[in-house]
Amino acid sequence: MKPRTFGRHIRESFKSLGRNGWMTFASASAVTVTLFLVGVFAIIMMNLGVLANNIEENVEIKLTVDPAANEEAVEQLTAEIKAIKEIGTIEHATKEEELNHLVSTYGDEFNLFKMSNPLGDAFYIRTTDPLDTPKVSKKLEKLNYVSDVVYGEGTVEKLFNVVQISRNVGLILIIGLLFTAMFLISNTIKLTINARGTEIEIMKLVGATNSFVRIPFVLEGIWLGILGAIIPMTVLSIAYHRLYAWLSPQLKNEILQLLSPSPFLFQLNGLLLLLGVLIGVWGSFMSVRKFLKV
Repeated sequence: MKPRTFGRHIRESFKSLGRNGWMTFASASAVTVTLFLVGVFAIIMMNLGVLANNIEENVEIKLTVDPAANEEAVEQLTAEIKAIKEIGTIEHATKEEELNHLVSTYGDEFNLFKMSNPLGDAFYIRTTDPLDTPKVSKKLEKLNYVSDVVYGEGTVEKLFNVVQISRNVGLILIIGLLFTAMFLISNTIKLTINARGTEIEIMKLVGATNSFVRIPFVLEGIWLGILGAIIPMTVLSIAYHRLYAWLSPQLKNEILQLLSPSPFLFQLNGLLLLLGVLIGVWGSFMSVRKFLKV
């Protein structure tokens, strides 16, 4: 296609948006509302995903060593723990460190044990895949010199199930919302094109090719997608920045955290803009097809 012809298509697409002001407004509004809902839901699901990952990564196994185990036995146990392939990190705490932690947590009355420490060494273990925690715990229980293995049995399994269900439900809802958006916007654009059916038919009758007729409408779909994405991108960016500034200082827990605005908002805005353009192009392309069969 010649540059002059393409330039004409661009000019015609802008003129058409102006001539069909109310339909342009309706189409762009449909894009705006839909992409705003997609953006809000994406923000919620992405932050819930981070929360779920943080919860999983903070699941920890505490292995308590038999107080009767000597130094050689502890070294042997350490080697056996490291040999388990699913294990990611291991932190060893001596029985003196365990007693100091107990005193700092529950009070000085536990200082009575300083003279005769009844505690054993402990290992704090995290698996490479948090879902392997129950399986690894069972392996650890079978090792020699192990007094106790604790990881929140029962509660952790339920937590993993809730996290997995929330991820699956979120993915299904996002896909459903995107299909709803495509259907809604396609129908809105179709109304715009239906109102200009006679114009398209005349162009076909005087010899215009399908691509010549289609390109201005596809360009209109692109402009509608961009117009419809601008408001959601702006509103959600401002709202998220304010929410992050207000809420982050109050979420001092390492598990409860919001995604940092950068680069999250850049990625979200890029996604919304791309979705707007793709949906606009798809809606225009599909809607103009029936008028090309003249």
